[in-house]
Parts: sequence; C-alpha cells; structure tokens
Amino acid sequence: MGPEKGSARRRRVAVTSPTVGPTADPPAFNLLARTGHPVFIDFPWDRPLSEWDDDRLVDYAKGVSRHVVRFVAAEGRAYALKETSLDLARREYRLLRWLAEENLPAVEGVGVVSERRTRTGKALPSVLITRHLEFSLPYRVLFAGRGVPDVRSRLIDALAVLLVRLHLAGFFWGDCSLSNVLFRRDAGALLAYLVDAETGEQRPDVLSDGQRRHDLVIATENVAGELLDLGAAKRLPSDVDPLETADDLERRYTDLWAELTSPEVIPRGERNRLEARTRRLNELGFDVEEYEVSPAGDGNEVRIVARVLEEGHHSRRLAALTGLRVQENQARRLLNDIAGFGAWLSRTEGREYPEAVVAYRWMSEVYEPALDRMPEQLRRKLADAELFHEILEHRWFLSEQRGVDVDTMDAVDDYVAVELMERTDELRILPLPDDPVT
Repeated sequence: MGPEKGSARRRRVAVTSPTVGPTADPPAFNLLARTGHPVFIDFPWDRPLSEWDDDRLVDYAKGVSRHVVRFVAAEGRAYALKETSLDLARREYRLLRWLAEENLPAVEGVGVVSERRTRTGKALPSVLITRHLEFSLPYRVLFAGRGVPDVRSRLIDALAVLLVRLHLAGFFWGDCSLSNVLFRRDAGALLAYLVDAETGEQRPDVLSDGQRRHDLVIATENVAGELLDLGAAKRLPSDVDPLETADDLERRYTDLWAELTSPEVIPRGERNRLEARTRRLNELGFDVEEYEVSPAGDGNEVRIVARVLEEGHHSRRLAALTGLRVQENQARRLLNDIAGFGAWLSRTEGREYPEAVVAYRWMSEVYEPALDRMPEQLRRKLADAELFHEILEHRWFLSEQRGVDVDTMDAVDDYVAVELMERTDELRILPLPDDPVT
C-alpha cells in the first residue's frame, strides 16, 4: 500500500523558515509522516545528518550501511534517520507500510523528509524516518557475545524464516543480508526483522522459483561476505565457518519452503495424515488457511496442497487468551506455562476451569506479579515476555538443583540477584568500540 491510501493516518507539512540574511535563501523542507509519532518539524533539516549536533541524537549499535544513518530520541521513543534519494525514500516508505499491513517483521516506516536545502540554498538528500526496533540486536553485537547460545544456528534459522515469510507474501528483497536485519530474542531463539527495504519489490503474484532462487543466492553471498569481514576483524568465533554458514542458510531455507509448500500424497480416508500435517505446520508457527485436495494416482490417493496463511499461530492464540502481543516462541512458552498452571489449579482446587479462566488467573496471579516484583530499572533491560521466559528457565534450573519445585516468586528473586543485575540493557545497545561510524 502506498501513501495514497489511508490518508487519515498521515500528515504532510511544508515548512519555510524566515530568511537568515540578505543573501540567504530561506531553508525549507517537506515532511510526509504518519500520525501517532512526533511531528519532527523542529529538527535541523537544513544541515546534512553527518553535521548534526542536536542534543536529541542518541547512539545505537547498527549494521554497516552505505548511507548516513543517525538516531534521535523524541517523546520517549527512538527513530532512525537515513539520508537517501527522494525516489528511494518514498519507495522504501511505501514498502515498509505494506510489510506492516501484511504483518511481516520489519521496522515501522514513519515518514519522509524531502526538498531539504541548506540556508545558502544547497540541495540536501531526502531522509527516510523509521522507528527504532526496541530490544533489537545487530548481528555484529550477537557475535560479540551477548548471551545467545549457539548464535550461528539461531541467527541462520531466523534469517531463513524471515526470507521464507517474505517470499510467501510475494516480496522480492533483492539485498537480503545480515546488515539489513535486526534480531530480537525470542524465548531461546531469535526473530529476524527487515530494516532495509530499499531494493525490495512487492510482486502481485507468487514469486517464481527463479526469483526465489535469485534472492537466495544474493542472501548466501552477502552472508558469506559479511562473516568473512567479521572474521578478518577478529570478531567471529573460531568455530563459525562463513562459507559453511552461508550454505546452511540455503539448506534451511530450502527445507522450510518445502515443508510449507510441497504437495503431499496420502491414501483416501486417512484424515489423520491431514491433521498431522496441520499440527506439523502449527508447530513450525504457521497457520493453514485452506487445503486444496485433488485425485492422485489410480484414484485411491489424494494430493494435498496446504495454503499457508502466515507465521504466528501461537502468538495469535496467546493474544486471543490474554491480550499479550509477543513473538512466536515466547508465545509458545507462555502458553505452555498457562497449561501447566491450569493443571496445577485442577489438582489443588479439585475442578477443571475453561481455558479463558485459566489464562485470566495466570495473568493476575503469576505473570503480572512476577514482572512487577522486579526493580523497574532492571525490568527494562529485556522485553517483558523475554524476561518471563528467562524466569521460567531459572525456576527450572533451581528446581533441578534443589530437587524440589521452586515457587515462581522465589525464582524471580534469585534470578534478579544472580543474573539480571549483570545483564546488558538491551533496550538500548550501544555501538561496539570499533564499529564503523557514519
């Protein structure tokens, strides 16, 4: 969807400042931005981003970019500003809006600043404004050792899932790379978010096999090159082979695509095979919208093709039960804890409760009290759902260590004292000492 639709959700501001001197042209700019965000009209748009010294500038770790990118804080939120051409800025803004409508993991497009001029009348590049993804980690930070076990495997899994989801939606990326992705923790796994759609294309139909293969080749070449660069800078673990990792990305993408889209031939009447396929796709986190069934072979078999709706099976279910909007693996973990809490209620109170009642009591008696028990300055280090996942992990560890079931609140206290105090605040990850500066 482009800016032409949904005009109630955007604003356009043309600003001309007073003339500074007798020979100076008045600086001006044009702002197209979504509502629900700061107005952005009081930033120094008449200066190149590289020359800004505004006190609202903040530092965040970021991927390597060929553009000048700066971060600003406004009204309690952080935003990325990227200098680029007007055509590319408008195009990327439109694509990011479409990705959001399709519920695909990407940063939020906020606006475009165009027609920028210095106070002497010199034209300046346009600026794309996106909202910074809170609690996100660039790949360079992950490999620097931020507490993610088997980071190579989890990173490649996340990137493969992202590329498959984009291709299922008919999106050709054109520049899939680790630098164009941010990662969030997701209950022991990682979830990848697209942060640069500059080369992307929204196709009206399903991507052809050739288009998908081309995008995958670009991805594997980029990943290999980025990891080789990281290795040359002595920032890559010795057990990570860049070329093997790139090959692994191709294998995992191919396997997941086949699982989601390949037809399956089963004997007539074996409905359990169809149900098993649905459960298998649900376990991968994908919902099935419909099945296409047609005769196969001698007529005693049928050919089944699943029409995959989108990833997010567990997160949608959790949202319906609790109102919590979290990532897929986090949702799976929280749903398991709700189920365990329901079983405990049945044993201790001698009756079965509807799932909605169990979920409500779990929220009010377990989830919210556990998070509220944490000191506020420590709680902000991780997203709430990720914090609760780590509390559950810590509770299990303590129970194994002590040989008895440990109360959740006791686990919270021990987790805060033993682990959380030493954790990095991931709401805002600062650049590493030798990261490139733009």
